[in-house]
Formats: sequence, C-alpha cells, structure tokens
Amino acid sequence: MTDSFLTSYYESPLGLIELKSVNEKMCSVLFVEKESDPSYHKSSVNNECVKQLKEYFAGTRQQFNIPHYQIGTDFQKKVWQAVEKIAYGTTLSYSAIAYQLGDAKSVRTVGTSNGKNQLAIIVPCHRVLGADGQLTGYAWGIERKQWLLKHEIEHAGYIEGRLF
Repeated sequence: MTDSFLTSYYESPLGLIELKSVNEKMCSVLFVEKESDPSYHKSSVNNECVKQLKEYFAGTRQQFNIPHYQIGTDFQKKVWQAVEKIAYGTTLSYSAIAYQLGDAKSVRTVGTSNGKNQLAIIVPCHRVLGADGQLTGYAWGIERKQWLLKHEIEHAGYIEGRLF
C-alpha cells in the first residue's frame, strides 16, 4: 500500500491555502487560486495545522509546532532549518543565512532554496529579505510577504513602520 496525500483547504485572510500531509506530517502548505482536489480528507495533522494558522492570523500564535517534512537537498534542508529559527516579527537577509551556514558566497543558493519552501508561513520564508532590506522574492507575491511582515510586527509589539 502506498502512502497518499491528505488534502484540505483553509480560507485565510490572504486567500486560499492548500494543506497536504502524509503519514501525519505536513508536507505542503501553499497559497492557491482554487481547490484542485475536490474531496476533503480527514487528517488530525491537517486539522491542527488549520487551527494553528487561524491562531497565527488572529495574532495569538507566534510559533508553529506541526510535525512536517520537505523533500530537498541537504543544503536546502539546512536553509529551511535556519529560516525556521527566525523569530516572529523579525527578519534576516539571505546573506546572513549564508553566513550562518558557513558559506558567505552561497547567497544565491540560499535564495533559490528559500524559494523552494513548500511550507508557507510554517517555515517562515517571508521573513527573509534582500541585503538592503528590500522585500525580494516571495513565491506567493510581494503583497502577501509585506502583509505577513506587517501582521507580525503589529502583533509582536514592535513599532509600526520598522521595515516599511
């Protein structure tokens, strides 16, 4: 018997989010335009992910504790682990992550790896900025990235306008 994805959807303040899990681990949390799988699947991890996303959007959750995994290279996995450590309401540059990983010249590879993240918000790739603090590269649109950062700043108690 092969493992199959369990798919569900959540209508967030930023649009429809498709959630996929397998073996009680989230493997995909993506903004989508429409439902591609019309049959909803019951899954305790999908339900918990929706609950935590609702809390995040309500401003009452700053960290996620959802079991998850992503398929990627060892380097990509290191980038995603570094991104998960970026504190709520704060940002880090691609170059700072490259430096943390021990290779300051790998900035572009860090950016490419960050762009392959399949766990939007859970692995907060929206918290990664260009070296000059610019909102660069977000698979689901710069407007969403800006909204997420402002949302976190407001709910983290930081002074409005810190990044913008």
